[in-house]
Amino acid sequence: MSQTLSQTQIIRSLGQALEWFEKEIGWGVPPGELGHLTGRIGELYAAMVTRGQMALATNQRGYDVVSLEGEYISVKTVTSSNHVKFRASTFEIVQRVIILRLVVEDDSVSIEEILDCPAEEIRKRGVNGDGTYTVPISGWRAEESTEQALNTGRQRLSVPELKRLKETGSASFKSHRIVQYENGSILVETDGMVQEVTKPILRDIAKQVGVEILNGSGNMKNTRSLGADIIKSLS
Repeated sequence: MSQTLSQTQIIRSLGQALEWFEKEIGWGVPPGELGHLTGRIGELYAAMVTRGQMALATNQRGYDVVSLEGEYISVKTVTSSNHVKFRASTFEIVQRVIILRLVVEDDSVSIEEILDCPAEEIRKRGVNGDGTYTVPISGWRAEESTEQALNTGRQRLSVPELKRLKETGSASFKSHRIVQYENGSILVETDGMVQEVTKPILRDIAKQVGVEILNGSGNMKNTRSLGADIIKSLS
């Protein structure tokens, strides 16, 4: 029997998967070669934002996540692809589609929401000759003439959007407050002002409180890992 995960477990698993992805990138592995890990991150993220559960079976036909409302969701996660495909033979049961992109910036990874829409919007496009539905990563909205609620992706959440997420940890040091949110992002406030550039501040705090700034491989920790370690040390 498959185990039902709590939202806390899903959030923790997502953080761990992102951390492992960042380690692989730090070791020089191309993102395109991390397909299985990429897919798992996307499924965990979709389960988190829909307050749902992973599909009961491994490689479940057609869908990957079941939302709290019972929607069957097909999740696709890319790193550099310019399109995704859905097999028409297993798509009929799908009710919702979420397409995500993992964006590697500096030494950290963020999740970009490309598309979140009813599956019927994909079916309207028609089946290709090879028995698939194809969705371009860019240009989707330009091709749509109807007033559908499609979410445009962005590489980072704005500060107000980030602050709507649940805080999973925080700590204060002198004039700084370090916060980690449920998507893994780290935010630093200094004298109540959000700092656009956080890594130099985190490294300075780490040196003062005795937190190692290098990971086990001798590379600089990314923002998320360093921020999380500082919060743990100060808590």
